[in-house]
Amino acid sequence: MRVRVGLFLFIAMALVLPTIGCQRAGPAGSPGMVRIPAGPFIMGSDQRDAGKRGLSYGIIKPWYEDEHPARTVTLPAYEIDVYEVTNEQYAGFVKATNHRVPPSWTNGRYPAGQERFPVTYVTWDDANGYCGWAGKALPTEAQWEKAARGADGRLYPWGTAFDPDKANVGGLHGGLKPVGSFEAGKSPYGVYDMVGNVSEWTADWYEPYPGYETASDYLNKKFGRTYKVIRGGSWSSLGHYSRTDAMIVMGYYSRASSRFFFDPRGLFDDVGFRCVKPA
Repeated sequence: MRVRVGLFLFIAMALVLPTIGCQRAGPAGSPGMVRIPAGPFIMGSDQRDAGKRGLSYGIIKPWYEDEHPARTVTLPAYEIDVYEVTNEQYAGFVKATNHRVPPSWTNGRYPAGQERFPVTYVTWDDANGYCGWAGKALPTEAQWEKAARGADGRLYPWGTAFDPDKANVGGLHGGLKPVGSFEAGKSPYGVYDMVGNVSEWTADWYEPYPGYETASDYLNKKFGRTYKVIRGGSWSSLGHYSRTDAMIVMGYYSRASSRFFFDPRGLFDDVGFRCVKPA
């Protein structure tokens, strides 16, 4: 009888465990990556900024205008890193290639206990170099936005309503956190920290979207091949705002369609990256 019971349990576990594993792993992909299926998604926004500029970045850019027009974009299948690239992963790149270390590291090493924190103080070239070394690439804006937003046009990776407990934004959680710390904030495809922790370099220059001229009366003088687009809000504090205004601002920049731009030569304490590759 014990043999029969043991055999039954063995067969039952053999049937159940693969299912459990698939639920934890999400869509099939290379180790540490998630497969984003081919198909269309909604990119950008048609929302207007009227009456909101006082709470935005003001003279730098309005919140919505550079996202116009909302449009359907179809992408082939690709894979994207589940997590932002960590200090530990970047250290492997530095060791293998003798690449320069981030200036925030001491004696060539990242701070003790921060191996799973996202790497920061990396330029666009640093990030691009790491991705190439790993056999990958920086995501385009479209690849990044689809992985964050899904195919249903949602505003945030987790849904349609802003929730500061689902992302490391606005200084509410005390600085950088290990990657994957916000389980409830992952995207429809199971990608973590698409909003918050660090903003992320993308492959693209900060340029207007196709059809922009007829969709908006706003022309940003920063458009062109000077600045690279970053995506996703960061941990950075909004202490100069009142709490009410800070929550509004966090809701704006935490949207999956939100765009911002930085000098690709810049080094920042709240900017990192992740990589993609063809499926």
